[in-house]
Amino acid sequence: MFDLSARVALVTGAGQGVGAEIAAVLAGAGCAVAVNDLQPERAAATADQLTSAGATAVPLPFDVADPAAVSTAVETAAAALGPVDVLVNNAGIPPGAQWLVPFRDTDPADWDAWLRVNLYGVLNCTHATIGGMCDRGWGRVVTIVSDAARSGEALMAVYSAAKAGAAGFMRSIAKEVGRTGVTANCVALGNMGPPTGTPETAEVRAQFEALARRYPVGRVGRATDVAPAVLYLCSPEAEWVTGQTLAVNGGYITS
Repeated sequence: MFDLSARVALVTGAGQGVGAEIAAVLAGAGCAVAVNDLQPERAAATADQLTSAGATAVPLPFDVADPAAVSTAVETAAAALGPVDVLVNNAGIPPGAQWLVPFRDTDPADWDAWLRVNLYGVLNCTHATIGGMCDRGWGRVVTIVSDAARSGEALMAVYSAAKAGAAGFMRSIAKEVGRTGVTANCVALGNMGPPTGTPETAEVRAQFEALARRYPVGRVGRATDVAPAVLYLCSPEAEWVTGQTLAVNGGYITS
């Protein structure tokens, strides 16, 4: 339905899960895809899957929190595929169970990882690509955030702050670049199902069944729920949609 032929996409955190599905859907729409992951073997595996399906893709392992590495990687992607037209900021660090504690009990030394990846990673990748998009007169930036960015979540204050910062950043970028043909939006997620390969133990099943009861649709999210929303926001048809946060969350938050 959406044609992104001759466009080049960079998807961060695309070695597995939601990021890998986004990369596959963009490739299916005609994008050449630079597949980022911190772990080279995961980036290579996703890129291999895409090329095996007939798409054009290259692995691009780098740390989104390292601005120098990001700039080098974007240059590498441009040399291999062409300038980046579509950026999907998907890489992130979720709040693990060991960190679900009241803010007063957190250690400031632990804040850095969330802020570096979930916020500064978005700034770094956007900074490295947005200028070229504006100069060429077309571009799409989509950042994956969380319902925690919109409503806040108890015991997840720093994570919520990082994701809310990324969402606010996208709104500002949308206003800065809107007249150049570049849009900037977010997709906010609720709880997603366990990553592929997670052992299906009774404890894991019980955990996700409890989460599912919080959602009007009666289940947690799947990567296949997210990727079509991202594809729309990256498409030419979404040129009048910018500065928005599209909730893909099973109805958990409805405003």
